[in-house]
Amino acid sequence: MSHDGIRARGTERIWVALLLTPTMLGLALGALGSMAATIGLSLFAWDLLTPPRWVGLANYLALPENRNFMRALGNTSLFSAIYVPATVLISLGIAVLLNRGIYGKSLFRLIYFLPVITSPTAVGLVWTWIYSKDRGVLNAIVSFLGGTPQHWLGSELALYSVVVVNVWGAIGQGMIIFLAGLQAIPRDLYEAASIEGATPFRQFIEITVPLLLPSIFFQTVLSTIYAFQAFDYVYILTQTGNGNSSVPTLVFNIYREGFNFFRMGNATAQAVVLAAIVMALTLVYSQLQKRWGQQ
Repeated sequence: MSHDGIRARGTERIWVALLLTPTMLGLALGALGSMAATIGLSLFAWDLLTPPRWVGLANYLALPENRNFMRALGNTSLFSAIYVPATVLISLGIAVLLNRGIYGKSLFRLIYFLPVITSPTAVGLVWTWIYSKDRGVLNAIVSFLGGTPQHWLGSELALYSVVVVNVWGAIGQGMIIFLAGLQAIPRDLYEAASIEGATPFRQFIEITVPLLLPSIFFQTVLSTIYAFQAFDYVYILTQTGNGNSSVPTLVFNIYREGFNFFRMGNATAQAVVLAAIVMALTLVYSQLQKRWGQQ
């Protein structure tokens, strides 16, 4: 390469670095800075009114004895155990059906994706009316069928009721991810399998699922992250008069500790634990994907 070419490339790299610097600084301050601030604040006791007081790891050590935190952790774990597989499986099933040449599939795709772009507040209010104990649509149907009306959002059924709403609101996003993966699979593989006499179920197991594993793992990671960050529908559907929730999740408990009780150190410690759990699960998924991908 000539001297002028080397000089031009060096000048180009300088301009690229200059143009990327504001964005990189913004990411560093916005992401890494907020993470550092959260971890630092978790080592203090602060009520937003008095100066922060250093307590070290006391906020973390107190979490196992915090009944509200342990209850929220249990609710979130159960919520995730139901929500993640349900979202992945239902989204995959719908995507497989819509990937076929059925009439009006574009309309069905729009209908299934509509909850993703709809305001959670509006959706939550509609579902509150559906689940209402006295005038709810669901209890009206149950009564019509001869069953006993239930208090869907104020009993042991509350968690499962919230899971239904969250799954309903998330299958559209999963459907789009799986549709993209399905359309990338060569049709020749299915034609060859048909010639060999493979049934549609066998084609699904031996062709679709293996080639769709990256999409399945990706959607599983997204669903897990959302499950542990579930807040909007929980807040709208299950909030009680005293600012609590009939099924508090981790994020709801963090919100309550920080902005209802002004225990910011305790709230940020819970947020750090939540982030650590999500990171650990993501690493587990990543390792499983690498292991299965090599088989």
